[in-house]
Amino acid sequence: MYDLIDLHTHTLACGHAYNTLYEMIRAAACKGIGLFGSSDHGPCLPGSCGELYFSNFKVIPRQQSGIRVLMGCELNIIDYEGSVDLKETTQSRLDYGIASLHVPCCAPGSVAENTNAYLGVMKNPYVQIIGHPDDGRYPVDYDTLVSAAAQHHKLLEVNSSSLHPLSSRKGARERYLDMLGLCVRYQAPIIIGSDAHCEADVGNHQRALALLEEIGFPQDLIVNTHVEKLIPYIPALKDRKENEEPNQP
Repeated sequence: MYDLIDLHTHTLACGHAYNTLYEMIRAAACKGIGLFGSSDHGPCLPGSCGELYFSNFKVIPRQQSGIRVLMGCELNIIDYEGSVDLKETTQSRLDYGIASLHVPCCAPGSVAENTNAYLGVMKNPYVQIIGHPDDGRYPVDYDTLVSAAAQHHKLLEVNSSSLHPLSSRKGARERYLDMLGLCVRYQAPIIIGSDAHCEADVGNHQRALALLEEIGFPQDLIVNTHVEKLIPYIPALKDRKENEEPNQP
């Protein structure tokens, strides 16, 4: 499968990753990634960036090392209503938003509570991706989750890092098997993310790709295969494309 997008990556700024933004971009370019996104954690996660960090992305060139660059955030869901940890005005300045559940920011709840947290955040217009919905510590109703993602036009992430044997998100494989079957039923597209915290893992989707190949998941439901498939989900891509293209007579 032709895989050219990685939007779930982290830099030194988040406090627990190991490379700079520019090192991550260069690594993406070297690995043939066509569209790279930086998505450092929101401020609720201990040690991560403050609100101001996400307010100044206008200074970052969106073309570097021969590839396109997007600047987003992995927003922390902070309650069972789906609230997140950046102000709406700050969210509006992002190129995209990933919304995820992390134990330091929202304690695991019941199936109903965890599911409701995802349903709530799907109503947020600045969230395009639901990050790693695979954590065994957060049991969810996958039928409800996937049907809602299709309804609200959100991408569900298959997080390659979650499938690492040492991942703290236990049971990800079994949960993905449930989720992906429902994605086919509801025709809900997915996005693969590396969740890279160092340059060596930028674009490293091997575990996710192996799982998708194993179950014969349809490529037309994977947005990583072409940037055009991502444009309907991320308005910043469409706006930038229109700005880059010459006016037609």
